[in-house]
Amino acid sequence: MLAYIVKRLFFMIPILIGITIICFIVIRLAPGSPTDLETQMNPRASAELKERLRSLYDLDKPLYQQYLIWAGKLITFDLGKSFSSDRRPVADKILERMPITITLNVLSMILIIVIAIPIGVMSAVHQDSIFDKVTSVIVFIGFAVPTFWLALLLMILFGVHLGWLPISGIRSLNYEYMTPWAAFIDLLKHLILPVLLSAFGGLAGLSRYVRANMLEVVRQDYITTARAKGLSERLVIYRHALRNALLPIITILGLSVPGLIGGSVIFETIFAIPGMGQLFYMSVMARDYPVVMGILFLGALLTLIGNLLADVSYALADPRIRIA
Repeated sequence: MLAYIVKRLFFMIPILIGITIICFIVIRLAPGSPTDLETQMNPRASAELKERLRSLYDLDKPLYQQYLIWAGKLITFDLGKSFSSDRRPVADKILERMPITITLNVLSMILIIVIAIPIGVMSAVHQDSIFDKVTSVIVFIGFAVPTFWLALLLMILFGVHLGWLPISGIRSLNYEYMTPWAAFIDLLKHLILPVLLSAFGGLAGLSRYVRANMLEVVRQDYITTARAKGLSERLVIYRHALRNALLPIITILGLSVPGLIGGSVIFETIFAIPGMGQLFYMSVMARDYPVVMGILFLGALLTLIGNLLADVSYALADPRIRIA
């Protein structure tokens, strides 16, 4: 198993290089330039100033040289400096916002797993029952409703009309003066809507995957044999059937990690949450290439790590894979 993991880690390197090259080229193909945002609205900005800015950002060099400069810094774990006026290191800007995004995504993932798997199992065990039909309708609604539109509706309902939940930020203005318990409740209120909406789409999809896999597994011969031996239905479903049905789900969960981070761009922008998603959106609008590349690099790395974790989880869930 260790040799397999090491082999996969080395195989990740050329894939990661290919992803960064594609992202680097696509970003440069986007219209606009960092220097345009700084000089177009300034009547005193001369052509000489524009060229000096391009030279400062290394934009006057050929594209392949720009990539080699960026990749050379990446080897030393340096993501470069932001093109914004503060000229802060990209790593500092990302690390500053990463805990908020990770918290949102971890809570969303836990919520998805805790709710979706039992719903999928119950729908498969009680196929065509009232519970199965009701959950199917709810799931299809979850697939059809745009989450950003639903977010705006919930903000109007719970934030504007009812006043139960805050609709922006991650904490209140007087957060520092609250007691620990009041601060915890305040943070919880700010997280409810973003976490629920972030988990909404994944909840619908994962519950359908679990249901489909369970329906296939419960029809297998070994499930019939387990029942014939006199095992309880609960033991048959949750000990024998569910374990095998979860094998394809492991891959989906592993690949959903970067998807949650990509989705956080929408929710963090809507709810004004100072996380990586909001930073990515603001950097794209400002053509802040180093910050955009830094976040995309982390997303690609998480995707590959998610694949690796899914394969390792396969081996832990199915002894046959470990033997092979």
